[in-house]
Amino acid sequence: MKVIVAKNCGFCHGVKNAISAAEKILKQEDDVHCLGSIIHNKDVVEQLAKAGLKTVDDVEKIKSGTVLIRSHGAAPVQIDRLKEKGLKIIDATCVLVKKVQKIAIELESQGYKVVVIGDVNHPEVQAVVGCVSNVAVVADESDLSNLPENEKLGILCQTTKGPEYFGDMLHAIASHGFKELKVINTLCKETIRRQQSAVEICKKVDIMIVLGGLASANTRTLAKLCKKYNNQTFHLQNWKEFDTKVLFGKTNVGVTAGASTPEWVIDEFVKNLEAFDETKDSE
Repeated sequence: MKVIVAKNCGFCHGVKNAISAAEKILKQEDDVHCLGSIIHNKDVVEQLAKAGLKTVDDVEKIKSGTVLIRSHGAAPVQIDRLKEKGLKIIDATCVLVKKVQKIAIELESQGYKVVVIGDVNHPEVQAVVGCVSNVAVVADESDLSNLPENEKLGILCQTTKGPEYFGDMLHAIASHGFKELKVINTLCKETIRRQQSAVEICKKVDIMIVLGGLASANTRTLAKLCKKYNNQTFHLQNWKEFDTKVLFGKTNVGVTAGASTPEWVIDEFVKNLEAFDETKDSE
């Protein structure tokens, strides 16, 4: 079986930094918490849990020790509360996410209603929303009713979304009516490179595999994008979830992975694909 792996896939810099910070502090201390899942990958979360990392979804549940702020960031009110409780904080927020938070604050100070294009329940979006008071989140056109007409709108986007989605939503918002529109491109360039690499490959192969957590926004975007160009696209977390029957009669497979997918998951999947023998597996 011929396997083509995307040039750009797997851990991004922000995720690597968060994982590295977690591993380092776990070697030094016993009482370590993470405010929310460190990344959207079940395998990695379980691996770090075995090493002692406690995932907690509420600041008030943390009574002592060290708190790791994941790559998605946290709202200022959460950070302030952790400080009030006297807890040690390790901030592993992605530098781009920090930049988006600062942009949101700046837009509001300039008199704009901040509009975040993205998923309202995504931790990155929630952290950005927590930085300002005059804000609205728009995931699709059904949310446009939440926007005021004839006002100054300052637009930014969840970093893990794609250019096509961003463009479509900008068009929808502009059609809704506004007094002034200021748009800041906050898309992650690394995410865009991954999307471009994935699309290039999925057009050439019989089957496209997108590896990553089912809760990972950037991985879901990758899978959706690949599905658009190759109907035989499968979003999987690891090899255990794969039904090899879909490989029967196929000659080549493309593989890509989200920004929170560890290299060992990718390597294991690729090795198993390369070793696949239809005559043996069909018995």
